[in-house]
Amino acid sequence: MSTKSQYALAAISILLVAANVRGADTSGDVLRHPPNIVLIMADDLGYGDVGFNGQKHIKTPNLDRMAREGMVLTNHYAGAPVCMPSRGSLLTGKHLGNATIRGNRKWTNSGTAVDLGPADVTFAEELKRVGYTTAIIGKWGMAEASDDGMPSRQGFDYFFGYRRHVDAHHYYWPTLWENEQTVELPANDHLNKKGEYVHDLLTQAALDFVGEHAETPFLLFLSYTIPHYELTVPEESKAPYQNLGWPERLMKPGHYRHDPEGNTAYAGMVSRMDTDIGRMLDRLGELGIDKNTLVIFTSDNGPEYERTDRFFNSNGPLRGGKRDLYEGGIRVPFVARWPGKIAAGKRSDHPSAFWDFLPTVCEIAGVSPQDAVDGLSYLPTLIEAPQGQARHPYLYWEFNERQGPIQAVRQNNWKAVMFQNRAIELYDLSSDISESVDLSNLYPGKTRELEGLINTARTEHPEFPLTNRSK
Repeated sequence: MSTKSQYALAAISILLVAANVRGADTSGDVLRHPPNIVLIMADDLGYGDVGFNGQKHIKTPNLDRMAREGMVLTNHYAGAPVCMPSRGSLLTGKHLGNATIRGNRKWTNSGTAVDLGPADVTFAEELKRVGYTTAIIGKWGMAEASDDGMPSRQGFDYFFGYRRHVDAHHYYWPTLWENEQTVELPANDHLNKKGEYVHDLLTQAALDFVGEHAETPFLLFLSYTIPHYELTVPEESKAPYQNLGWPERLMKPGHYRHDPEGNTAYAGMVSRMDTDIGRMLDRLGELGIDKNTLVIFTSDNGPEYERTDRFFNSNGPLRGGKRDLYEGGIRVPFVARWPGKIAAGKRSDHPSAFWDFLPTVCEIAGVSPQDAVDGLSYLPTLIEAPQGQARHPYLYWEFNERQGPIQAVRQNNWKAVMFQNRAIELYDLSSDISESVDLSNLYPGKTRELEGLINTARTEHPEFPLTNRSK
């Protein structure tokens, strides 16, 4: 049997399962109209910053609508506790023990950013094999030092947004990229926060892309920068949160040109993003393609803004935040909506991670990944076909900035965190989601077992040795 025939049979099998489980479209209709995929990712949004995970102060009605109409994964993890390696893991389906990118740009051995290269295979490249039109709109950050990492060379037909991380720190930045050309915004002044709010340009570009490609299968990666520092948003988004008696958190501008008061700015940013996600959902409905579109929302790592001040309780019960390998740094919100395929109002505790996205969309498209990956498709969980759901023997992370190196592993409900020159810590997440009680002395056998996993989970990388990187 030819490879093409095998792919076709795989696609038929998967879509028949989806149709049988959900009682939805016939397989023939779905095969004539392959599902669109929209992945929306926030930047530094905490697990508890959304209403469906318990947020009380910030209003997220459209994300909550997605939760009512779809499935929430309560044990979903980012690829890393910071941006660049987390996104690299998402794009290539590999955890940090095997990934090309294992740290942010300045924390390499040479001091030069490691970007995606020609040998890396992204989820966009996988879907282009079966006729998808692919786009990344928003923050890219995988081509810091080399053009090899540009989206157009990593499987994306269209790119609009920020090429580099530092540019994406500013919401009134004057230079964006469209494909491999710069786009100048002459009215934008990031120091004085004047001109066009770039987030709005990203949203409009995403809505335009969906409208232009409604008749053909598409993949859209909408990579928002909200609510990453800097904290600034147009006044109309802050208005609903003013005069509520909230405590004020005064912000000092420097590299980040923050608005004067942080709490109303943070809430306004998240709500502005939520409003635009609602616009995307409505647009899919207007185009008549919402039932044939899988929409996923998540965040790239834990929060930065609320590492100490806990007014919003951005992490809910979780310990830590951005740059931590405790749950608060890596467990992130996740909701998926696919009317007729994913049942409404469901929650699952299936442990999954960013490196599972690539094999998931490959399974939806009926192809096998071209490169070795660490991920496992969570499609069976989404469509409630648990008999087909493979489970990870473990999940692995590493992180190496000033406080590193740090490594962590999760096996079922056991979690181990290991700092260099410190005793390994062991937690039982089934009874201690806050990682408050170290059980390593009570369970030495399990501690040794997880330490063994940590010590064997990674391959060596010359740019990311596990040596102290305190620069």
